[in-house]
Amino acid sequence: MLQAPNPRYYSADHEAFRATVRRFFDTEVAPHVNDWDEAESFPRELYRKAADAGLLQLGFPEAYGGVPCDAFFRMILCEERAWGGSGGVASGLFSHTIGAPPIAAAGSEALKARVLPGILSGDKIAALAITEPSGGSDVAQLGTTARRDGDVYVVNGGKLYITSGMRADYFTVAVRTGGPGAGGVSLLLIEGDTPGLTRTPLKKMGWWASDTAELYFADCRVPASHLIGEEGRGFAVLMRNFNHERLALAAAACGYARVCLHDALEWARQRRSFGQALSEHPVIRHKLVDMATRIEATRSMLDDLAARLDDGESPVAQIAMVKNFATQTFQFCADHAVQILGGMGFMRGTRVERLYREVKVMMIGGGAEEVMKDLIAKRLI
Repeated sequence: MLQAPNPRYYSADHEAFRATVRRFFDTEVAPHVNDWDEAESFPRELYRKAADAGLLQLGFPEAYGGVPCDAFFRMILCEERAWGGSGGVASGLFSHTIGAPPIAAAGSEALKARVLPGILSGDKIAALAITEPSGGSDVAQLGTTARRDGDVYVVNGGKLYITSGMRADYFTVAVRTGGPGAGGVSLLLIEGDTPGLTRTPLKKMGWWASDTAELYFADCRVPASHLIGEEGRGFAVLMRNFNHERLALAAAACGYARVCLHDALEWARQRRSFGQALSEHPVIRHKLVDMATRIEATRSMLDDLAARLDDGESPVAQIAMVKNFATQTFQFCADHAVQILGGMGFMRGTRVERLYREVKVMMIGGGAEEVMKDLIAKRLI
């Protein structure tokens, strides 16, 4: 029902990687997601399996075990992992894609050499800790402090809604080392076993299989060598990181929308109502067409942005646009899929039911819709 990937952008290597990702999630994730969802966790060994399949290393420096690639490879990874049918598993398994890039981009050589190989091999888990109880996307106003004391920083404060917060070995933490505003923000690598760090698990509407935590730092003494980049320059590093996160969320949302269309179409072809298949009823056919139309438009936006990124552009406003548009497409398709499946779509354990629960976190994560619109307006108006 959907067009094949545009050969202008996707090579045979891209398609071979797409098949690898799809195979991994079809075999290693999809058969287990119901149990993992109910258990609110997934096995730690899955990180090593993903690393062995070449999925964790994408986009990181080769010197530390990474595999340099273009933006299309990263988009394929985000899109195809949707076939596992669980955003919770995917968000936890790939939490390093938001936690580790600041280290790779701005960390010292010693810091990169010490932590990146373990993360990319699946032996260690990395997470990003920015959001605080007192504020969400307003990073410039964060309140967690890091006071320099000789060769350490003493960290106090809290973080909220941290993906992989309960199991992470390393946290990339936004802290205030200076005065108010963006200029006082720095980044520190804080290890999970640091004395004074406590973690509390959080219950969520969706992403059940992904552990999410509140962190509290009480006089945590962190080596000054764990500073990522320069003191007071953390905000710029985070903003670049947000761009990659938002594009990844958009690509993932498009992937989940495709899964919703697939499951709705399969059900509509098999289910009979009033003497014919559901797919023969015009009202259902039109719903399926509306889903496909939005997915095609989203994919076109994503392909264009990936090409522009590979050409060296930094289309911040357009990335924010596609993040909003793609998550709205996901919301639309999840809603229509549940409607088409009817009572079955309301049953726990049905893939579209799980994805329906997970839509909202993707619309909020990386910056809520309202924040994205304000960012776009500031750049275009």
